[in-house]
Amino acid sequence: MNKLDSISYPIYFDYIANGLDEFISAGKYTRVFVLTDEHTGKFCLPYLQERLMRNADFDLIEISAGEESKSIDFCVGIWKNLIDFGADRNALLINLGGGVVTDLGGFAASTYKRGIDFIHIPTTLLSQVDASVGGKTGIDIFNLKNIIGTFTQPKAVFIEHAFLSTLPERQIRSGLAEMLKHGLIADADYWDKLKHSDLDNLTSELIKDSIEIKNKVVIADPTERGLRKILNFGHTIGHAIESYSLDNDENPLTHGEAVVAGMICETWLSHQKAGLPLDQMHAITDFLLSLYGKYEIHENCYPFLNNIMKKDKKNVNGKINCSLLARIGECVIDNICTDEELCDSLRYYASLEYAKA
Repeated sequence: MNKLDSISYPIYFDYIANGLDEFISAGKYTRVFVLTDEHTGKFCLPYLQERLMRNADFDLIEISAGEESKSIDFCVGIWKNLIDFGADRNALLINLGGGVVTDLGGFAASTYKRGIDFIHIPTTLLSQVDASVGGKTGIDIFNLKNIIGTFTQPKAVFIEHAFLSTLPERQIRSGLAEMLKHGLIADADYWDKLKHSDLDNLTSELIKDSIEIKNKVVIADPTERGLRKILNFGHTIGHAIESYSLDNDENPLTHGEAVVAGMICETWLSHQKAGLPLDQMHAITDFLLSLYGKYEIHENCYPFLNNIMKKDKKNVNGKINCSLLARIGECVIDNICTDEELCDSLRYYASLEYAKA
């Protein structure tokens, strides 16, 4: 069996056909529910149904696709569905979808009747390598990503490579951003491997390598008191850019696209504050720009972005806290950055020129 052991649960690879029925039977669940959005309901649910032989009796809960669904209103809708369907504390919620579904579904399950079991079946690359592993659940409020949530571990995660064939290229690139981050913060060899791979045809091996990197970090620090903070590289600025784009753009940035912009800014901060060598700063910046291009951020947006960053859940005593690179493959946590330093990093990003690959 191809699996990893995480904090208190297994992560299975390409094992739905052989293992999901067995898992449900072993749990002796009174009811089974499947949470999808309208996309995964259309493209991924049939794949799951074909492989649920003995335990095909489940109730479906569907939400709208998109980050806007990761809200308290949609969470209330899930709770209401569970109540209306008569879900007791021995029910199981299967979260079939991307990061919005796994974050929202995990939060709804972890709080319904003080917690029911849930498993994740991530269907996007981003959710496979990031959102579904590590036990973070959450919702967004007031333009602040994941500001309300819990650390609650799923009972299992099933990673199925076949789901990636349902995704457009832009969603693959969004997930790739987190894979690149894993190399930058913890494994220089993996970063080099990605740089020399065909990134339009990501292999199961590369995806598993990325999950293994994150899994080692979250096992060492389940509730983000120390080491796990390295996973936030690029996210302090990236989340602010993502919030701005969601509010102002007709076609908003994906999470990965926003994180790449954040990683470039925080790579510059890493050179200024954490000793990242200049040649490595240029190598990282050039490679990320060649893959993702550049998002236009005007200086009149900086006060909004700074205001979002000041409300980031990682801050301490109101000071903006970043995880920065000492070198490729090594990240240092708890770097306090001033408003001016953060604005200077955005100016650096705005000044860059690139040749799109």
